This record gives sequence, C-alpha cells and structure tokens, in this order.
Amino acid sequence: MKELNIVLTELGISKVRLAKYLGVSRQMLYNYLAIDDISNWPKEKAAKLLSLLNIETIEELANLKITGEYIIEVESRLNEGVKDSSNREVIADLKGFNKKEQELLTEIINLLKEKLSSDKTKDTYNTYLYLFHFLQSMETTEELKYILAYMSKSLGFTDPMEFAFNQDKQFIFESIMFSAMTLYNNGGASKTKLSESHKRFVQDIEHKNEEKLSRTQELNTAKVQALKELGYTEINEDNAKEVLEKIAEIQSRKV
Repeated sequence: MKELNIVLTELGISKVRLAKYLGVSRQMLYNYLAIDDISNWPKEKAAKLLSLLNIETIEELANLKITGEYIIEVESRLNEGVKDSSNREVIADLKGFNKKEQELLTEIINLLKEKLSSDKTKDTYNTYLYLFHFLQSMETTEELKYILAYMSKSLGFTDPMEFAFNQDKQFIFESIMFSAMTLYNNGGASKTKLSESHKRFVQDIEHKNEEKLSRTQELNTAKVQALKELGYTEINEDNAKEVLEKIAEIQSRKV
C-alpha cells in the first residue's frame, strides 16, 4: 500500500476524511492501509476507494499522473461522498432519541428540506444559514431562547403566560421585545433616527471581533510555543492532551 499512501499524500487527502468517505473509523482505515493487497479489503470499501481515484485496479496507481484537474475531480467526489455519509449518520443518529424527540427532529428536517427545495432564492438560503448560526449559538447566548419563546407566543403557538425558561428574565426580555416590535411595526422608528444606534451596534460587533481575533492570535502563539517546547511539529491524536496542557501552562505564566 506504499503507492496508495503516496498518492493520498499528493492529493492532500487526510485519513480522517478518507475514513468518513469509506464509512469506517480512522483506526479501521489504518488497519486497511496496513494490508498489502487491496483484494483483502471488504469489497464495498475497495470499490469505493477505486471509484474515488477513478481507477479500475490498484496497479494503475503506479502510472497515475497527479494533475491539478485530477485533484479537483477527486476532491469533488470525496466531498460528495463525505456529505452522503454525514446524511446517513444524521438519519442513523435519530435512533438514539425518544419518540417525541424523533418526531420533532424529523419534522424540522422535513420542513427545512421542503423550504430549501421549493424556494431557491438567495433570501431563503441566507435565512436558513442565519438560523443555523442561531442554533449554533444557543448554548452560549441564553437570550436566543427568549427570542424563540417570544416569537412562538406572538404567532399564537404558545400561551403568552407560559414561561419555559427563567421566568423573570424571560418576562423582562419579552416586554422589551414587544416594545421594540411595536415601535418597528407602527412606523415610529426611521433609519435616520436610528443611524447612531446602528453605528454603535456595528462598533460593538467590531470590538468583539477584534477581541476574538486577539484571543485567537494569542492561542496560536501559545500553541506554536508549546509544540516547540515539547519537541513536536504538530498536534495529533497521540499528543493532543499533552500539548493542550502545555498551552494552558504557557498561558498561566502570563497571569
């Protein structure tokens, strides 16, 4: 399998992505790659690998020319295969939820698929992209839950006096939201009147982004220093714990 490993390296295909494409664990992939003859692989996995590389036999690797066009073609097939694999994982993962949770997830998935398939406009795509960002941030920003509760109540899905979360905070947030939405819907707010407020909004976001960038740069610097002190060139599965502990130690020196 020496030739295969060389080709995979030249193509820039990581073991993680190849394992996902083949639908196996990374350790299982390493086991496959340790086998000298691909004919001893499971037939389905061997066929998928040959299909990815667009060859009929493993012997063709010796004469394979790695061009820019070929790399793009393989990358396209790999991305499609990984995506299909991820979709199957999502469906399989539903088995770990109770009946009500499965029904809710199924309804959400089906609704998203229906909306995205029936409306191909940029507005629709961006709407669900922002929804994805919203869901990603819910655990770190509790107010997002209150926004959902407010909309559910205002649209008639939920009793207005039901408080599923922190009652005091939810009550205050809903009251403020109602005042803001009333102002917005009644035309009491104009772009001219709110220009200064929006300017402060933009400045606040820029400040947060600058802080985030600064923290990222600081972490990257600590990572480089940790690798150097430990004598490693990269973080991998075997040394991750040790490197992360070293990064924490380096950061603590500055406190």
